[in-house]
Amino acid sequence: MVELVPSILSADFARLADEIAAAERGGGSVIHVDVMDGHFVPNITVGPPIVQSLRRHTKLPLDCHLMIENPDEFIPAFADAGANWVSVHYEACRHLHRTLQFIAHHGMQPAVVVNPHTEVDLLIPVLGMVHHVLVMSVNPGFGGQQFIPYSLNKIRRLKELRRELGLSYRIEVDGGVAHDTVASIVEAGAELLVAGNAVFGEGHAERDARSLLEAAQRAARIAAA
Repeated sequence: MVELVPSILSADFARLADEIAAAERGGGSVIHVDVMDGHFVPNITVGPPIVQSLRRHTKLPLDCHLMIENPDEFIPAFADAGANWVSVHYEACRHLHRTLQFIAHHGMQPAVVVNPHTEVDLLIPVLGMVHHVLVMSVNPGFGGQQFIPYSLNKIRRLKELRRELGLSYRIEVDGGVAHDTVASIVEAGAELLVAGNAVFGEGHAERDARSLLEAAQRAARIAAA
């Protein structure tokens, strides 16, 4: 089942609870929180205090994407703040297997992320541990970037590996998910669609979330036919 995962990176932070509620009314079923430290990526965003505030204002799962160095140091704080899913970058983790175990130990769903230059076959040793794999289809750090077409090959490969290995992880995509790209993304095999600018950019989150989700669902029906 395809799901829309609105990313608050593009939301109006002065109206964050209202923006999330609007996106939920439009069909968003998970809230994506981009956590950036200014070191692993060239931007600084939010941390556990914002997650804790969000937890009080939505019952939707909070999908925390850690674009940070030394993520192990912060995993307990995100658990305490109410995060449900935590994804860490293959490129940032010296001991990825241990980090994923640490996330699960704290009662959260572990996930792994790959940057545009990283091939997904490198993840084979940990695919059996993860709730989902997040394919970055732009270079991480800023919203509103153009989708990198090669990402479709990585989505297809993850779908192949899931079948070949008999696993059940989900495939998430983040970056450039919009009306002109969503059909090809879904047809390739993505199920969790992170969208920031396409949902919040025009200031009509409910309308734009619904429209994007409907486009994704149409593409899913065509792919399944």
